Amino acid sequence: MQAIQNFENHTPMMRQYLTLKAENPDILLFYRMGDFYELFYDDAKKAAALLDISLTKRGASAGEPIPMAGVPYHAVEGYLAKLVQLGESVAICEQIGDPALAKGQPVERKIVRIVTPGTVSDEALLPERLDNLLAAVYQEKNKFGLATLDMSSGRFQISEPSDTETLRAELQRLSPAELLYCEDFAEMALIEQAKGLRRRPIWEFELGTAVQLLNRQFGTKDLKAFGVEKAILGLCAAGCLLQYAKETQRTALPHIQSISLIQNNENIQLDAATRRNLELTQNLAGGTENTLAAVIDKCVTPMGSRLLKRWIHQPIRNVHKLQQRQNIIKALLEQDLIAELQPYLQQVGDMERILARVALRTARPRDLTRLRTALEQLPDINQILKTSPILTALSDPLGEFSQLVELLQRAIIDTPPLLIRDGGVIAQGYNAELDEWRALAQGATQYLEDLERRERETTGIDTLKVGFNAVHGYYIQISQGQAHKAPMHYVRRQTLKNAERYIIPELKTYEDKVLKAKGASLALEKQLYDEIFEQILPHLGALQLSSMTLAELDVLTNLAERAETLNYVQPEFSNEITLHIENGRHPVVEQVIKEPFIANPVELNQNRHLLIITGPNMGGKSTYMRQTALITLLAHIGSFVPAERAVIGQIDRIFTRIGASDDLASGRSTFMVEMTEMANILHQATEKSLVLIDEIGRGTSTYDGLSLAWACAEWLAKKLRSLTLFATHYFELTALPEQLTGAANVHLDALEHNNSIAFMHSVQDGAASKSYGLAVAALAGVPQNVIKLAKQKLAHLEKISGQSADKKLQDLRNLHQNQGELALMKEDDSKNALLEMLEKLDPDELTPKQALAYLYQLKTLI
Repeated sequence: MQAIQNFENHTPMMRQYLTLKAENPDILLFYRMGDFYELFYDDAKKAAALLDISLTKRGASAGEPIPMAGVPYHAVEGYLAKLVQLGESVAICEQIGDPALAKGQPVERKIVRIVTPGTVSDEALLPERLDNLLAAVYQEKNKFGLATLDMSSGRFQISEPSDTETLRAELQRLSPAELLYCEDFAEMALIEQAKGLRRRPIWEFELGTAVQLLNRQFGTKDLKAFGVEKAILGLCAAGCLLQYAKETQRTALPHIQSISLIQNNENIQLDAATRRNLELTQNLAGGTENTLAAVIDKCVTPMGSRLLKRWIHQPIRNVHKLQQRQNIIKALLEQDLIAELQPYLQQVGDMERILARVALRTARPRDLTRLRTALEQLPDINQILKTSPILTALSDPLGEFSQLVELLQRAIIDTPPLLIRDGGVIAQGYNAELDEWRALAQGATQYLEDLERRERETTGIDTLKVGFNAVHGYYIQISQGQAHKAPMHYVRRQTLKNAERYIIPELKTYEDKVLKAKGASLALEKQLYDEIFEQILPHLGALQLSSMTLAELDVLTNLAERAETLNYVQPEFSNEITLHIENGRHPVVEQVIKEPFIANPVELNQNRHLLIITGPNMGGKSTYMRQTALITLLAHIGSFVPAERAVIGQIDRIFTRIGASDDLASGRSTFMVEMTEMANILHQATEKSLVLIDEIGRGTSTYDGLSLAWACAEWLAKKLRSLTLFATHYFELTALPEQLTGAANVHLDALEHNNSIAFMHSVQDGAASKSYGLAVAALAGVPQNVIKLAKQKLAHLEKISGQSADKKLQDLRNLHQNQGELALMKEDDSKNALLEMLEKLDPDELTPKQALAYLYQLKTLI
């Protein structure tokens, strides 16, 4: 920042500004001056560019003009929202002193809070139906700690990702608005694309400080009750995060009342590629249309919508809890309670975030009326829930807040103004002193009418009027034509073009009295408003539990409505490793297409755990695989599923390798992206994992790709025994079921007729009879002459390769019998030498990496 090194050379006001700015050198400072928040120097230039506001100059200080930009205080939220969306932080500096006592010095000012992307709680600054998280990450050697805080709800969680890939998946799931990291964090490549990166000093992650801060926050002696005391790295991250939250909010945080540890083994793990490929809450283009959430989320409250998205991204493995959710959905359907409950739930609104603003004392008058409306719904909701023994379990944590409802009904008018400083928020009859001050201020109208009538009669001036404006206060106005009739005791206050304005002692005395009444009325109203917060805060914990329960009830009622509307069934859970789906449907595709969706079965178990899927492009292979994963995921959030019947066994992870594109930003080709995702699956999958592989090996040469695809399929089938759907265009892979137990062929068929093709979208046993690639090309609009030429070329290729085709297939079939230890072959090694080496290989003793390299050499045989 220019010209500010020596504060003494500046005016008193600029010295004050620069002192405050020095406390927060890296963020924008909104400095309150009257009705505006002003920015100076580099802040002004930056804000002018970001907000598209005028950049001006204000006089000079230290001999230099001062660049300046400003925004009106009453419209500040819109500007703050834009800055937060751009990832900027803003320090809000308010006038806290009395201008009347300043005596030539700047009014006392203070930074009252710092608005950052991850700590905002204001309604206008938050995405309504998405979580807004602050996160902190810490690393020691190859281990990580991760902490997240939702300032708008008080939800505080920690976890300890076991490796870089798990951390990557967690950061993608959470998508924090702001991410704090330690200055010695080593894996910067993992986080450099994250929003709102904030580098923090090492000492903020010190364990002792973290534990002390957390115990002070929760009022505890230790953290044993929360079950987090052994998560050392997670606690280090949590300490930094809590310190940052306190630093930015500049107030107590009573709504943060606990901390919880996320255990990975409690959830079905989804890596970053799987979340992206399944399009859970975001489609591949980055939008929200045609995603699972777009179909499933019809919640009537914003907090319910946010909870459902958390469930979707974090499916659970606890069958007992899942069955509890299913039973509630079933009860809501059987008793036809959806239409009864949803109108009441809709009136509840976003109670969760309102309570956070109450805790932070930033709640506005309309927040309190919405809280009142929410609490007024509880008796009716409780009455509905108590009609069923299963639903009664939800009614107890809802609570009963009749005293708070009565308080808010007495204290706040039905439709208050936007801000407490506007006055008129506290209801008539709530406080006798306030009523007296208001009566005095509001009695002015009658008094002024009487005064005007009396003065007209006394002076005989028929143009005489009594009025008021904010600059000159009360006045008596007489037209210029009759101004000469003004009595001697009329003191001229203002001259206008067509009139003169006067003041008289009686009017001046009354003015002082009214202005004092208005000031006293506003001050008392603000005091009473703060006292209402004090009366709500002791109930904060119970109110938060109630809002959590209402959000869960909204989600379950929503899932019941979706099950009824979309014809979903209740899935069954099995202790075996199995996936049995009868006539399953893709939850999103069936809502998008106009024609009826063709339902298909899935049968995977320990004796049939690898399905080789063949069929034409556009035939439905990817849809079939994705619907299997989505049905499994929906079952593990407690939802009913799109099928005639579904039996879901033990699943610990879902992996997908579907499609690929160049990652140019990281300098990775399609093939590299493909192999990275495949390597992650081969290292992480277990026999309880659901694995979807679509077209592995397309990013390299035909023989390389075929070798890799075969190796991956064989490894998944023999070593990992994962429940695997493996779609491929390499027809050689259809030989695998003859060589491997647990493997089977299925295909999606198509019919060709007169150069056209009809996709059947129906899954059949066995391998596809042909590829239909040329027919699909014709359907896509490739010119007929090109198609004709391609057919001629295809016939030629088939003719010249026919003699060796059987040999190639036989080599592939025999590969699993070859034995020995792999050594990468040099280019000039002979075929015979390679064969001798392969005879010594034992595939059962190879690592995934060795197996890939082993089959990579297959091209020298073909």
